[in-house]
Amino acid sequence: MSSESFNASLYLVDRQVEAGRGERTAVAGPAGTLTYAQLAARVGELSSGLRVLGVRPEERVALVMSDRPETLVTILAVMRMGGVAVPLSTMYNGVELGALIRDSRARVVVATPEYEAAVRVALANAPEVALLVLTGNVGHRAADVLPESDADAGIPVCSLADVVDAGRTVAEPYQSWTDSPALWLYTSGTTGAPKAAMHRHGAIRDVCETYGREVLGITPDDRCFSVARLFFAYGIGNSLFFPLSVGATTVLDPFRPTPPGVVARVVAERPTLFFAGPTFYASLLASDAPDDTFSSVRLAVSAGEALPAEIYRRFTERFGVDIIDGIGSTEALHIFLSNRPGQVRPGTTGTVVPGYECKLLDDSGNPVADGQPGHLYVRGNSIATGYWCRTDTTRQVFQGEWLRTGDTYLRDADGVYQCLGRSNDMIKAGGIWVSPMEVESRLLLHESVGEAAVVAYTDVNGLEKPVACVVPAAGKTVDAAELIAFCRDGLAAFKRPREVLVLEELPKTATGKIQRVIIRQIATDLLGK
Repeated sequence: MSSESFNASLYLVDRQVEAGRGERTAVAGPAGTLTYAQLAARVGELSSGLRVLGVRPEERVALVMSDRPETLVTILAVMRMGGVAVPLSTMYNGVELGALIRDSRARVVVATPEYEAAVRVALANAPEVALLVLTGNVGHRAADVLPESDADAGIPVCSLADVVDAGRTVAEPYQSWTDSPALWLYTSGTTGAPKAAMHRHGAIRDVCETYGREVLGITPDDRCFSVARLFFAYGIGNSLFFPLSVGATTVLDPFRPTPPGVVARVVAERPTLFFAGPTFYASLLASDAPDDTFSSVRLAVSAGEALPAEIYRRFTERFGVDIIDGIGSTEALHIFLSNRPGQVRPGTTGTVVPGYECKLLDDSGNPVADGQPGHLYVRGNSIATGYWCRTDTTRQVFQGEWLRTGDTYLRDADGVYQCLGRSNDMIKAGGIWVSPMEVESRLLLHESVGEAAVVAYTDVNGLEKPVACVVPAAGKTVDAAELIAFCRDGLAAFKRPREVLVLEELPKTATGKIQRVIIRQIATDLLGK
C-alpha cells in the first residue's frame, strides 16, 4: 500500500478552486453549466449526503447515467467520500445491467430518467440493492428511506437533490491513498464475459500527467468534447480526467451521439479538443456536415479501434483537422500508444506514451525483432490492479507488472507500432468489444437456427462489423432481417450482427471445433471484399 494521502476528486476539483480557478467554467453543454466553485460545492454536498445514506468507504455505487453535470458530480462525490464509482454502459438492456449490478455488489444505484425503466428491470435481478437514486423529482425525500425498509415494500427510491440536501453540512473528504480503490470500469476486453477492471485513485492522476499532459498538451484554455461516453475508459478520460486536471472545460451532451447532433454541438460549443472513434469519423464523412464544422478544433483524437489510413486522409483533407490515433484499454485506463500532433504516421498507432513501456512477445514469451509480429504487452502506473472476482482471468491478463493487451502488433526500427489485429476472436464493433459466443447464444435461441458462428467482417472503410454465419435448423428457413431484429431485442444494439449469411454447414476441425479463420474468409468472399 502506498502511504501517500491522495484523493482523485480533490486533485481534479478542489485543487482548481484552491488555485484561483473557481469562477472558470468546468462543465458546459445543453444539460447545464457549472463553474469549478459550483462543481466543488455540489460534489462536497453529495459526498456528505451519500455518507448520511450509509454508503461506506470502498463500497461500490453503480451509475446508469447519460453524460450530464449530475453524472460528473456523482462520480466525483463517490470518490471524494472514499467509495468506488461504477459507471455502467447505458447501451445495455435491463437484464444485462442487472447482471453487472449484482456482480458489483452495489447497494446504491444512481440513474438518470431516461434509463429508469431499464434500471427497474435490472433491480429485479440485483437483490443486494437497497436504494435507487434518480435525478429529478420522484416524490420521496432521502430522509424517508434512511430507516431499514420492509422488503415487501420494494426498493426505496429518492431523488439526487434530496441526497444533496441530506449532506448540506459538507463532511471532510475521505483520507484515501494513491492505492485506494476509486473506480471500476466493466469491460469484455479480450476474454469475453464482462468483468470489472479495478482502478486506484493514483491511476487517475497518472493518465492526466502522461497522455493528457505529454500527448494532448492540454491547457486551461481547452474545451473538450467527446463522442465516447463517460462510462467508457476513453470517454471518462476525455470528458472528466483531462479537462478537470488542468482547469479546462468539458462539454457534456446527454443525447445519443449522431452525426447531426454532434455537428450541432461542435458548432454551438466550439471545442478545441474533439474525441471519437473510427466508426464515428466515418459517419461524419458520410454526413452533410459543413467543411468548416471543426474550425474551432485544434486537435482530434481517435481510439477504440485502429483508424484506417483512408479515413484519416479523407477527414483531415475535408475538415482541416489533424487526427492522432492511439490505443488504450479499460485495463490501462486510457491511451498508452499514440501518434503525436504534427507527426502522424497514417495507418499506425504511433509510439509509446511517456510513462509507459511496451514490448512484443512471440507465443513462447520471447521478444520479437522489429518488423516481426508479436503479442503486445504494456506496463505503467495506470494499469488496473486486476479484475473483480476473476482470479483466473486476472492471472492471464495481468502478468506481473505487464498487461497482455490481446492485440498483435508490429514495431518498426523507429519505434512506431502498427496493429495487425487481435490475438483471439473477439470483435470490436464501433470501438466496443463484442463476444461472438454471446451473440451466437442468442441466435441459437431462434427456432430457425441450427448452428451459428459470429465473426468480424472488415467493411470498405476498414472497420470491423459482426457478421453471423448460420446453418438453418432442419425444415426451417432463415430470414436475415428477422434474425437481426431478434438479436437487437435480446442484446444491446451494438452487439447485433450487421449481416446474416446462410451456409449449408460450418467448417470444423477434426475435433469438432468451429474454424473461425475459414468462416471469416467465407464471410469476406460472400460480402464482396
